[in-house]
Amino acid sequence: MTSTILLTGFEPFGGESVNPSWEIARALDGWVCEGRTVRAVQLPCVFGDALKALDDALAAHRPELVVCLGQAGGRAEISLERAALNVDDARIPDNLGRQPIDAAVVPGGPAAYFSTLPIKALARDLRAAGVAAAVSNTAGTFVCNHVFYALMHRLATAPALAHARGGFMHVPYTPEQVAHRPGVPAMALATQVEGIRQALRSAVLTRADVRETAGREH
Repeated sequence: MTSTILLTGFEPFGGESVNPSWEIARALDGWVCEGRTVRAVQLPCVFGDALKALDDALAAHRPELVVCLGQAGGRAEISLERAALNVDDARIPDNLGRQPIDAAVVPGGPAAYFSTLPIKALARDLRAAGVAAAVSNTAGTFVCNHVFYALMHRLATAPALAHARGGFMHVPYTPEQVAHRPGVPAMALATQVEGIRQALRSAVLTRADVRETAGREH
């Protein structure tokens, strides 16, 4: 049975016509990374519904590595997220108008989970490849964190996924998204695709993280 890397991205939200997280994921769909095949799945930007789509993907692919991507407008680099919080606290409504405030992602679950990816090593390797990257200490409290927390909870508690590692990465806007917003950071989609390609390769090959400063943190 071929090993699988599950790579998820979101549909557009917040009035955008594209979401770079999904554009990256679908660009890498089918790529063979160190003997593992990448399978891309689009998640709805909707509280609850995103988790149903995630669960369906986990059941279908039984991956050994899961990387969820999300758009973080205003950030200038690929962000390797450290921690997921057990809270939904939406600043804006999701794509179906849902806007939970101070709600638990998983009632009774731990307050937080850490990524099981070697995030400092990944950030180092991306920078070495010429792609701007940094460790981030906050994935927010919108649907991205909702998915990140739920993923880590499932990896920690589901026996069928006990072998899997996973985490979350935020990606910047593309230049096309900010064409009429002077001063807003962006990164070319091709650069983002190559950055995530490098991150997946490093995640497969690296188990232990490095002990060094994380660079610019969020």
